[in-house]
Amino acid sequence: MKAKIIITPKKAVVDPQGITVRKALEHMGYSGVTGVHIGKYIEIDLAPGTDRDAAHKAINDAARKLLSNPVIEDYKLEIE
Repeated sequence: MKAKIIITPKKAVVDPQGITVRKALEHMGYSGVTGVHIGKYIEIDLAPGTDRDAAHKAINDAARKLLSNPVIEDYKLEIE
């Protein structure tokens, strides 16, 4: 199994990297782009036989406490 975590800035938080990329895209002629949000993508490999529910609970806890900053970031967790 593999856990996939996508971390993005909250909508209310200014994202300087996203703004820079949006402006660069506009400058390069890509019109119609109204927003860009730069985040992080993390994959965690899980040992064979790992209990899916226990892994989801543990990784969700780690994402909230360590991998993301809950004040300024949102995250989405998937286990495949």
